[in-house]
Amino acid sequence: MDIQATTIPGDDDSGPDVAGVDPSSEAGVRHCLQLLNNAGLRPTRQRLALGQLLFLGGHRHVTAESLYEEAMATNAYLSLATVYNTLNQFTEAGLLRRIAADGIKSFFDTDTSVHPHFYLEGEDMLVDVTDGLAFTKVPEALPGHEIARLDVIVHLRRRRT
Repeated sequence: MDIQATTIPGDDDSGPDVAGVDPSSEAGVRHCLQLLNNAGLRPTRQRLALGQLLFLGGHRHVTAESLYEEAMATNAYLSLATVYNTLNQFTEAGLLRRIAADGIKSFFDTDTSVHPHFYLEGEDMLVDVTDGLAFTKVPEALPGHEIARLDVIVHLRRRRT
């Protein structure tokens, strides 16, 4: 099985994560309720279940499929379509950042700040670039447009020996 989700220990507060909070605890439920309310989303059973998996375990990159498998393992019986819909709703509400690393599969990042990623080809893994990345020149937006965000993905593959 390919590794499709990574948990990156983070010591920043750039996303809505609350590392170390037990997702099934009352505090975890309250935190997720607050996140959903602040984002203008109705706290349905499905959103709460997925929110607890996403936002209470530290900074993460997940695919819909990996989150679905995780939800099934916790007996949160949801359809894969519900997982996709919820991830899209969380992204539209600003709780997640979608990253299309390979043009086929989307990863969802709980850290919504602007930061670059490594995509490990053949391993289906997305990892934050920990070193700073600086651009000396960013192109001007087209007339009548503005830059909404900048995504940088560095594709890596294992060296062939």
